[in-house]
Amino acid sequence: MEPNKAQKKQPNFLKRLALFLLALAVALGAVAAVAFRDSLSLDSLRRWFQYRFLALNDSGQAESFRYDGDLGDCFAVLDGDLLVCSGNSISLYSGSGIQYVNESVTMSSPVVSINGSLAVVYDAGGSSLYILGQRSLLWSVENMDSILSARLNRNGQLTVVTQPSGYRSAVTVYDTTYIPVMSVNLSSTFAMDAALSDNGRTLSIVTVGQESGVFSTTLSLYSMDYANGSYTPDVTCPLGSSVILETKHTPSAVWTLGDQGLGITNHQGDTTTVAWSDRYLRRYALGGDGFSAVLLGRYRAGNQGELWVVDDTGAHRTLELNEQVLSISAAGRYLAVLTNNRLDIYTNQLELYASLEGTQGNRVVLLMNNGSAILISDGQAHFYVP
Repeated sequence: MEPNKAQKKQPNFLKRLALFLLALAVALGAVAAVAFRDSLSLDSLRRWFQYRFLALNDSGQAESFRYDGDLGDCFAVLDGDLLVCSGNSISLYSGSGIQYVNESVTMSSPVVSINGSLAVVYDAGGSSLYILGQRSLLWSVENMDSILSARLNRNGQLTVVTQPSGYRSAVTVYDTTYIPVMSVNLSSTFAMDAALSDNGRTLSIVTVGQESGVFSTTLSLYSMDYANGSYTPDVTCPLGSSVILETKHTPSAVWTLGDQGLGITNHQGDTTTVAWSDRYLRRYALGGDGFSAVLLGRYRAGNQGELWVVDDTGAHRTLELNEQVLSISAAGRYLAVLTNNRLDIYTNQLELYASLEGTQGNRVVLLMNNGSAILISDGQAHFYVP
């Protein structure tokens, strides 16, 4: 009888031991997830999958490669690749320097705008416009009226502001096959910028004019009702006398950044304003998810500055900086700050995420949604993967 009892107890013991080891592994995993929540995040997995074939040194830097152009060109990140736009070419490079796009163009003032995995490049004041994605040129046109602005939303729909004959400006919305589906002609005001919301339901137009002899800026919101051929704004919001430098349009709000402050306007017309009229705007980055960043200074010159991170409620966090900032960039939940000899990457809570020393010679930083960055010097670029 005794041997049979031992045989019955042994499976129970092994079962309890297995359950104990499983519970211990779960507990250790939970502790590790809390202690290393940044380095073991989904973003680190995304970085590994995206750049697993890219040779990196111990600090996370890839070998530099040469690009066609100089620091006076326009740079952007397009779906993990480096996009370089100059007056005579549009180029796209992988992290190892493989050139996927080399398009000859003729532009006087090239501008690039990115949204998701697509980019629009246009000649400001000219007639040429190009759409890129999937590591290729997808669509182009070279006979538009004078282009003032062009933007894509997350769905790939295109919004273009032009200056046609007979009107002060016109705003045209194109579908994902680049066929016009809506046009707003303005005869009494000038449109500075326009953007379709990421869900494609609301069009925002920023216009400038005069009221009682005073310069004024206005944000108008239009419902995307394609069946209606005569378009009037559903909501009109005065933005004061601030000069609007940049806009972005999320599914629920329009962000308008000016020289005096940042406005966040929902589709009902309610505006939250963050003002910095007592400071000078030096640099800005609107590419973050649910936040934007501005670098402000109390004086026009000098190295002392304040880095503000503003969330979608208008609340902001501040970081004091006492060194010259060469470039800032925001993407995903990250913010990058490049100084003379160091790159610092922060979270949107201004918590330091990663640092890279010895960045002398680099003048531009471009950040990606997964926290990786591209550092650009005169004629050369390289990827940094934390």
